Amino acid sequence: MASRVEGLRQEVASAFAYCREVALGHYENFTVVSWLLPRRLRPHMYAIYAYCRGVDDLGDEAEGDRLALLDAWEEELWRAYEGRARHPVFVALQETIAQFSIPPEPFLKLIEANRMDQLRHRYETYQELLHYCEHSANPVGHLVLYLFGYRDEERRRLADATCTGLQLANFWQDVSVDLRKGRIYIPQEDMRAFGYSEEELLAGVCDERFRRLMAMEVERARQLLREGMKLAAMVRGRLRLDVKLFNLGGLAILDAIEAIGYDVLHHRPTLSKARKAMLAVRGLMPF
Repeated sequence: MASRVEGLRQEVASAFAYCREVALGHYENFTVVSWLLPRRLRPHMYAIYAYCRGVDDLGDEAEGDRLALLDAWEEELWRAYEGRARHPVFVALQETIAQFSIPPEPFLKLIEANRMDQLRHRYETYQELLHYCEHSANPVGHLVLYLFGYRDEERRRLADATCTGLQLANFWQDVSVDLRKGRIYIPQEDMRAFGYSEEELLAGVCDERFRRLMAMEVERARQLLREGMKLAAMVRGRLRLDVKLFNLGGLAILDAIEAIGYDVLHHRPTLSKARKAMLAVRGLMPF
């Protein structure tokens, strides 16, 4: 019995080490697990990140039948909830789920978001786009709140504002990148409202209509991030700084889009190292 218990411990330790390698291997996209995160939470954040990374890789890069692969990933998730995990990501996640009493819904929504990516590349309305963000972005905020012990609706609402705002900021930053992938996240009804067509978008027409269209989309995201910033005052310790930095970073991207005259068809605005450092300093400042 003792040897079996020790074997299980080693398997779990090895699984968390695997997740850490996955997370740090994509560190440029993994700002949550920073030096600010409490050491006791880092392995669990690595496990959550490795899960999210796995879902996204299946939805974006996997060869073959991606829907079938996503189904298999969901089957592994349910095995973790049943205590029968096999894949190292799920062996680690199984421990995280049990320790923090995390329900399956956030994990399932992330899988569903990647199913959506296989089935649709256009969004008719802004509400449809928000529905996508509810699956692709907001669950991550819920998972972080679970790790820090927050389970109330108001904090989740504010986390949703931050996560959706960040997702939209990323969409507007990457309009040209997504076009090359055959994806358009600008709602079709919004383009029609400004008299701007998909054919013009594909042709790279950046005129006054397009600039006004993007100005509206940027302002929508900006309002969400400003709302989400309220969460910082409702969480403790190091999470407060992360919340501030996430929102400040998203707002900085939106400012960068505005600074180039909203011409995201020919330019992809980014933040310099100096700008990122300034944001970090601002994040440390009191309200």
